[in-house]
Amino acid sequence: MLKLSFLLIGAESFRARWYVIALLGGVFLTLSALLAIDASDGVTVAMQEVLGLIFVLNGLIALFVFMERARGAMRSLLFLKAAALLLVGLLIIEPPIPTEWALAALFALAFVLDGLCRMATALVVRFHGWRMMAVFGAIELGIALLIITEWPMPHARNIPFCISLLLAVSGWLMLRIGLMFRTLESEAGILALPIFAGRGWYDNAPILIETGESTTPAQPMIVHVWTPVGSAYAPERRLLVDRYIAALDGHGVISTGHAALEMPPDLYISHYPALEVERSSGDFIASLRAGGENDLKGRFQPSYQYESEWWCPADANVAFHNYNPRRLRALWAGYKQDDTYNLTNRNCSVVVAQALDAALEGSMSSRYPWLRLLGLLINPDIWVASMIRSRAHSATWTPGLVLDYARTLARIVEKGEVAWGMRLLGFLKWGRSRPVDGRKANSI
Repeated sequence: MLKLSFLLIGAESFRARWYVIALLGGVFLTLSALLAIDASDGVTVAMQEVLGLIFVLNGLIALFVFMERARGAMRSLLFLKAAALLLVGLLIIEPPIPTEWALAALFALAFVLDGLCRMATALVVRFHGWRMMAVFGAIELGIALLIITEWPMPHARNIPFCISLLLAVSGWLMLRIGLMFRTLESEAGILALPIFAGRGWYDNAPILIETGESTTPAQPMIVHVWTPVGSAYAPERRLLVDRYIAALDGHGVISTGHAALEMPPDLYISHYPALEVERSSGDFIASLRAGGENDLKGRFQPSYQYESEWWCPADANVAFHNYNPRRLRALWAGYKQDDTYNLTNRNCSVVVAQALDAALEGSMSSRYPWLRLLGLLINPDIWVASMIRSRAHSATWTPGLVLDYARTLARIVEKGEVAWGMRLLGFLKWGRSRPVDGRKANSI
């Protein structure tokens, strides 16, 4: 959340106040240490109460959605989700009976699931830095084992321990961001910072030189998305998989969909394999590796009109009016110097996500950046967007993830106000698939 919030507000708002960010990071690290060593019962109790209230609030909202909006099979699932969130929250705030073991099992299960997902994705995709991702997954499994075995701490310390981990990660990130802002050149964007360099996706981060071009957009920037199930012919439905990963069409061909970004009248971002790739389910897994063995020659499509006529119209379109055209042009000028296409590391969705981040940097700038930062951190849409970014970073960007990311960012940066409660509902419901009509197959 912190990285995305700083990105949207922009480096210019914080460059002169880098020391405040670093100081806040130090405060978070101190609180983390206090919780870890149990030096302050008051801090421990306060943090535990806050965590419990977060679970209870999410449970109440999920219960509201269940009563007012849920239909069909979703009713049972949403009721179970609401009941589980409320139960865990109440047990954390005021356990009626000793529940340390149950809470320990829940925390351990969360670490196990996340750790296994990280390790599995790293081993399959093999992107740059995959070994470190696998190590992080293994560490999570180790933490789960320590929680269950009560060594070296009892179950009663599980909640403070997990909160201290969250504070430590946030504090370390803020400390690094503050120190990096201190040396960041005025013409360089926040995407040029090392904290965004993990997958090499921001090597083309914009460096702006004054050209006299206006930063006020004349026309909206539009994200076009062809979801996997929406671009497949007579697809076989698989819940969530065909929305976010790939769909199998009636001819047994894998469709992974497509994404593009348009800024009329003359900029169109669409990366595509030079030769049409039709993958069967048998060789699809092998093509997921991000190494050079799966690099293909790519091409850049000329326009949305061309793609619509050559293929079919996009399933969904998301428009932005609040963005920076110069940053978008600078990002695209750097990216298109290399047409190499890779299904999981340099595909159409990756470049659209990069373009979105570049164009929206500083879109939430304010005379009062600290108030804006606080407002963003309590905005559920930032939670959703951060979750989407995290999932993409651990695997890759897909058209389905780009669509959710674009819709979420539009709710944040556009002028139209959406009630905070509705944003929270969107956070709780994120991940539900939407059926769309099937069409022809395509690659990412």
